[in-house]
Amino acid sequence: MTAQTILPANSVTGSYQVENSLRFNDGSSDKLSRSSGTPSSQQKFTWSQWVKRSGGSYQVIQGCYSNVNNYLLVSFNGDRIDVINFESGVNVRKITTAKFRDFSAFYHIVVAVDTTQATANNRVKIYVNGVLQTAFDTNTAPSEDQNLSTNESTYEIGSGEAGNYYFDGYLAECIYCDGQSLAADSFGEFDSDSGIWKPIDVSGLTFGDEGFYLEFKGSGTSANSSGLGADTSGNDNHFTVNNLTAVDQSTDTCTNNFATFNPLLVGSGATFSQGNLQYQAPASNPVFGSLTTIGVQNGKWYAEVKYTAGSNHYLVIGIADEVFSTLSDLGTNTNTDLGKVGASLSTQAFAQNTTVAYVVNTGKVRNNNSNQNYGSGGGDGQIINIALDRDNRKVYFGINGTYENSGDPAAGSNGFDISSQVAGNTYFIGVTNDTGASETIAEFNFGSPSFAISSSNADANGIGNFEYAVPSGFFALCTKNLAEFG
Repeated sequence: MTAQTILPANSVTGSYQVENSLRFNDGSSDKLSRSSGTPSSQQKFTWSQWVKRSGGSYQVIQGCYSNVNNYLLVSFNGDRIDVINFESGVNVRKITTAKFRDFSAFYHIVVAVDTTQATANNRVKIYVNGVLQTAFDTNTAPSEDQNLSTNESTYEIGSGEAGNYYFDGYLAECIYCDGQSLAADSFGEFDSDSGIWKPIDVSGLTFGDEGFYLEFKGSGTSANSSGLGADTSGNDNHFTVNNLTAVDQSTDTCTNNFATFNPLLVGSGATFSQGNLQYQAPASNPVFGSLTTIGVQNGKWYAEVKYTAGSNHYLVIGIADEVFSTLSDLGTNTNTDLGKVGASLSTQAFAQNTTVAYVVNTGKVRNNNSNQNYGSGGGDGQIINIALDRDNRKVYFGINGTYENSGDPAAGSNGFDISSQVAGNTYFIGVTNDTGASETIAEFNFGSPSFAISSSNADANGIGNFEYAVPSGFFALCTKNLAEFG
């Protein structure tokens, strides 16, 4: 396995903020669907959406279909964007040469169609983060004035082609403009300071008869204005919810991007679901789970972990730095794991204490291959608290809001000392488990949880949804806070 560390993008802030996304899980066949009507045009239309991938191979973002022989879709084909019109055979297809493998950030994808254009390459345009894509592995343009399949019987978000190829990840600002072919600058702009592509207010657009605007503000499961699939364009083209619930409404968006786990850095047999927040242990003893997509050099950071099942797994959570994340045998060497060092780790890196781990079941802290007494530990159904203080170089672990070793993160007392670690290195939160059985054992919450929260605590910036109070001075691990404190 080749280790790869991803640093966060979409950290720009601005006057226009996107409040919600919707978290899709391919393993539970999540999707939104509605019966299609008669479109304003089959020659001119635009799709726009902000997408944060969680994994997968061929996955549909949105499209129309009647059956396996008639459909129009925009998808991820591996790491490439794929637009296909199929009417008893492929007659239009554009697959980008560029690969989009950043699982840490949101991509803005616009597909603008106008088959009345005389130039073939102008009839289907694909923009990613404001940039027109011009290189394609497959480039089959529609014929001039061709009608594409926007009149099929069913419109779906998160799947297509008769309910197959489910999407895995987060979607925000999902738009269909029926009857208009619009460039990317109708939906976003480059920030004047950072140059980062960011969303703009689109409420003034004309959406056409079958068009819609999904902001995912509602939390209900009915196809109406208060549902997860509510259309806020004014057309009331609301979507039916399939296998999605209120907990899938997320505040992880293109204007405030939260940490998840990195699917490019996963140990052998370990798997993640629910937007890369839910960890499933493999049947055999793993050597490594994964690290977060966002790492920090400075600041104070808070997260929670729900220990969902299997006390005998010995859930292990911890921190690891950029040196650890690039080890060649990470995920394959049983001695290269959180709190351990394998043969591939250099003497210098070993001396830097690149990784520290908390074994939840025993309450011990594992560092430099040795277990040190730290607390009493916890088990099934409990919430594990993590408070990482990079400024004072300490880490705290707690159970249901009470910190082990009488720790007090806000006061800076009785944390586990990580002062021997390199001050300038970037540190990530990690997970694994020490015994094996194939089941989900942990669900992580970096501020936008994949599980229900009853207490609803936010940090001092008003960000995050946590079960327990965030220690004073600590913050949710997201790009808005990172820009201020990281």
